[in-house]
Amino acid sequence: MIESELKEKIEQIIKESLTKKREPTNNEKTIPLEASGRHVHLSQTDVDKLFGKGYKLTPKRELSQPGQFLAEEKVKLIGKKGVIEKAAVLGPARSHSQVELSKTDSIKLGINPPLRFSGNIDNSASVFIASSENVIKLEEGVIIAKRHIHMTPKDAANLDVVDGEIVSIEALTERPVIFKDVLIRVNKDYSLSMHIDYDEANACLFSKGDKAKIIKQK
Repeated sequence: MIESELKEKIEQIIKESLTKKREPTNNEKTIPLEASGRHVHLSQTDVDKLFGKGYKLTPKRELSQPGQFLAEEKVKLIGKKGVIEKAAVLGPARSHSQVELSKTDSIKLGINPPLRFSGNIDNSASVFIASSENVIKLEEGVIIAKRHIHMTPKDAANLDVVDGEIVSIEALTERPVIFKDVLIRVNKDYSLSMHIDYDEANACLFSKGDKAKIIKQK
């Protein structure tokens, strides 16, 4: 009985040790870490083509960045080799349509999008986007989004970084990982958070509520 209890206690200690996250120390300044799944930004022109003239996207819930929302509407992404059903649409409508995928998503679709910062879509990949009623061909606009951190000028001052700076970060997760070449994006309308895609989130065993720490690159 005693041996059984001792064995059980040892197994519990080992389990806790293996799954313990790297917690920040008291003097570390941390950033909320968010996993961003595949999603679609649509121009109003493409909203009209997919859902009808003058159609407005329907907000489902607000996102971490002020003014941004997950829409009730979903779309289908169609590539050379596969299909992704029910891809998330984010609102409000933008000036240009853009699809952000992980590398795993792009392999499933059979396309080869470039690694770009959001908004840089010139000569990027193409994909078909379908609603329940219509389908359009996005000639360019599919990218794998580069890692980035949103923050306000006050956050930037507190973290000792500037807009456009490239840093590394340590993901303080169950499997700590250092991500390099992370872009700092500063705007008074932003909310502090770092975005990684699902491939990156899986690599570091991300779970909701995890944080990251900035490491200055030389």
